[in-house]
Amino acid sequence: MAGSISNLGHNTAAKKNHSAGIRGIAKQSATSEARWIRWSLISIAMLFLALFLILPLVIVFTEAFAKGMGVYVAAITHPDAAAAIKLTLLAAAIAVPLNVVFGLAASWAIAKFQFKGKQIVITLIDLPFAVSPVVAGLIYMLLFGAQGLFGHWLMDHNVRIMFAVPGIVLATVFITFPFITRELIPLMQEQGKEQEEAAITLGANGWQMFFRVTLPSIKWALLYGIILCNARAMGEFGAVSVVSGKIRGQTNTMPLHIEILYNEYQFAAAFAVASLLALLALVTLVLKSALEWKAAREHEIAVLTAQAQ
Repeated sequence: MAGSISNLGHNTAAKKNHSAGIRGIAKQSATSEARWIRWSLISIAMLFLALFLILPLVIVFTEAFAKGMGVYVAAITHPDAAAAIKLTLLAAAIAVPLNVVFGLAASWAIAKFQFKGKQIVITLIDLPFAVSPVVAGLIYMLLFGAQGLFGHWLMDHNVRIMFAVPGIVLATVFITFPFITRELIPLMQEQGKEQEEAAITLGANGWQMFFRVTLPSIKWALLYGIILCNARAMGEFGAVSVVSGKIRGQTNTMPLHIEILYNEYQFAAAFAVASLLALLALVTLVLKSALEWKAAREHEIAVLTAQAQ
């Protein structure tokens, strides 16, 4: 009897070791490749980045300064360029705060509450990702243009939306509003609502709960969404080109001004203004990386603190 139990124990141990060996081999084969395969994949990725990201950026800045610093400064300080830069900053300055308010409200409602039509709301939030920006601009033209649904009423009351700043802001808001919401919803869903419920139980009102409990826990995702939203707002072309009318010095944003300069064969000036947008992209990338590092660092400190306790 004792011998049978001993044999059974040896067989069980052998099976466990065999299973562990199989799992180890499977894990090793699934996570390790031959050196030449790794280097080939890395080379392909680096070549792709060099051709489609680094090289275009180098060309933009090279062409921008090809005729000297004087031509570059003259191009970006030209009255039409200055007006385009000012309008781009104005549109972003209006659109981003509006999207922050909408993003926080929509994310809060979707992540914290259950209601009928919730999936429809989520689908509508993703609509700007699915619809062409040009189509979005045409939608606003059909609503607020001279021959649009509200066009006659607007003309009778001397209200201009299309071919003016309000139309540009509306198009920019439509194109950019998913960015903040899409950054916040997954995080807020993962966090749940236990902390907010605890704050309410302890006597906090709605604003205290938001500013002292909710906002600190989502601040990095919110800042990340704001950065992406701002970069997209400043670089928007399709929808704005439809609703702006491309009036020099009045309704031209930076991307539209670049297109006009390029079509007029003013390549140095076009690349000079384009370099400002490229610089914005680089600054956005640096801020994005800094926020990701800061958020990861805080998470690591929080985990170590929890383990120490």
